[in-house]
Amino acid sequence: MPLIPEEPQIHESAQGPRATPANGRTAPTPRPVPGPRPAAPSRPGRPGPLRPAPPVQRTPRDVAAKPAPSGPAAGATAPDTPQIQLIPASAEGALDAAEEAVDLLLDSGRAPGDILLITTGEQHPWAAHELSFGETSYWAQHDAADDVFYTDATIAARASSRPVVVVAVNGGPETAAVSALSLAHSRAGALLIVCGDPQRINSVLGAGV
Repeated sequence: MPLIPEEPQIHESAQGPRATPANGRTAPTPRPVPGPRPAAPSRPGRPGPLRPAPPVQRTPRDVAAKPAPSGPAAGATAPDTPQIQLIPASAEGALDAAEEAVDLLLDSGRAPGDILLITTGEQHPWAAHELSFGETSYWAQHDAADDVFYTDATIAARASSRPVVVVAVNGGPETAAVSALSLAHSRAGALLIVCGDPQRINSVLGAGV
């Protein structure tokens, strides 16, 4: 039920002299509302209730001693089995699709040095430009791992592993696609992205991607 606000109590001095009822008995004085009770003082010499001791924290050695979960229950992908993503594209549009994939990776927070891009047909313009200065300078940039590295199937075997490998199936003979995809699968640490014709890629891999 709704609460009805109480009428304010006016002090006796503000009301004037108290009227005496007909029976000669004065009306009872309103009892003041008691305030909050003060907390009882603690007794000296009497200890308070004992609190349980906090649980013992495990030291780093204890944590290291616990075996890590293994198998499917661990919820993690094996290091040598990268996740594979297929981006459908024609041979003419595979390189553009691969560059868009690289841009998305960089926008999502991937470091440029985490990415390796391999072409099966025509070289990426960056690779063709850098190779014009000689292979020593070209592979020195690969070893520095400061930026996205572009290479092609004919020389990609020299490239080392990186967390993400992107393959642009942009033409070339079937053997180039086979070697590029096989190499990319072995070099990719976490993610392998393949851009190209799905039917051709599936036939090269021998299974659905």
